[in-house]
Amino acid sequence: MNNTILALALTVSSLSVYAQTFTLRSADMQDGHTLKLSQIYKGLGCDGKNTSPQLSWTNPPAGTKSFAITAYDPDAPTGSGWWHWTMVNIPANIKNLPANAGAPHGKNLPTGAVQGRNDFGYAGFGGACPPTGDKPHAYRFTIWALKTDKLPIDNQSSGALVGFMLNENALARAEITPNYGR
Repeated sequence: MNNTILALALTVSSLSVYAQTFTLRSADMQDGHTLKLSQIYKGLGCDGKNTSPQLSWTNPPAGTKSFAITAYDPDAPTGSGWWHWTMVNIPANIKNLPANAGAPHGKNLPTGAVQGRNDFGYAGFGGACPPTGDKPHAYRFTIWALKTDKLPIDNQSSGALVGFMLNENALARAEITPNYGR
């Protein structure tokens, strides 16, 4: 009988830990799968729709005061990767971004959120566009749970600056890593 109680307690404990995992999901992309035309850049030889994906997240850690989103390609042949998107100061009560929230005009942003400058040179989402013939690149879409409600970022802030500020203020993060090659 004691073994049964112990097994049940361990199962409940394991489920409780699992249920509390900070998780990022998307209706538009899946971890380890190829990005769709919607998330491909339009320009530089790519002919996609340049639309940021729908994203939702669950189970942020206690103490989360805001969220941030980044999309980064560590495989870009630059020596420093490629920032496709940074968005900070997403209020803690927001747990979902619709597709195209990262439009460059900023009209689809949650109130108070700010997009930094991507490596294409503008504030907003810039889709995948690896060099022709290169191996498929991994695109890390990350939700960051932050211990501050506001970071001093504006629409000219570089991905490197945003990344530094996020690492200094992160409570947790979750990722989806689709890929794309051409």
